[in-house]
Amino acid sequence: NQALEKQKEYIACLRNERDTLREELADLKETVKTGEKHGLVIIPDGTPNGDVSHEPVVGAITVVSQEAAQVLESAGEGPLDVRLRKLAGEKEELLSQIRRLKLQLEEERQKCSRSEGSAADMAGLHNGSDLQFIEMQRDANRQISEYKFKLSKAEQDIATLEQNISRLEGQVLRYKTAAENAEKVEDELKAEKRKLQRELRTALDKIEEMEMTNSHLAKRLEKMKANRTALLAQQ
Repeated sequence: NQALEKQKEYIACLRNERDTLREELADLKETVKTGEKHGLVIIPDGTPNGDVSHEPVVGAITVVSQEAAQVLESAGEGPLDVRLRKLAGEKEELLSQIRRLKLQLEEERQKCSRSEGSAADMAGLHNGSDLQFIEMQRDANRQISEYKFKLSKAEQDIATLEQNISRLEGQVLRYKTAAENAEKVEDELKAEKRKLQRELRTALDKIEEMEMTNSHLAKRLEKMKANRTALLAQQ
């Protein structure tokens, strides 16, 4: 009887351990699903050949931080590789705009320099009483003012675009850093999940073994009781 009771207690402990492991495994799966444990966000990844018209591959996900998710959100919808290519394309487009503006800036500077030279030549060749050349000089000065305004605006546009480039590079750098950290956390979560699954399998095996032993002991106990009853009946 004592051996049977001990077996029952041990089986009860194993069942409790099994239930606890199941709860922990369920919590871990929920944590990986929602990203609440480490402040992570799970985003779909692995759309075939980057074709957004296909359904995402089941189970193909990437864990990133909240900050990285915000950066990627600014790149629109779609899988990771598509959004990263979009960010790279935006950077290249900004660089191209800067190159075009710098060329325009140089052209405006040359025009401004030529206009100033023409105005100086007219001032030296003609006196102020010649109305025709006074008007020409006014036109030249007006063109100079326009060119200077265009120069100033082009310089401002270039500065703005360079700031956007720096901001975009900073976002990409933060995303890469956050993605590396998130990958480490994801590996840790997967390792913890595998460990819990192994422990759960071990506990289930022990429970099955102990239930078989318990059944065997119960049969022996019943047999002993039957023998005892038979002996008492003979007396």
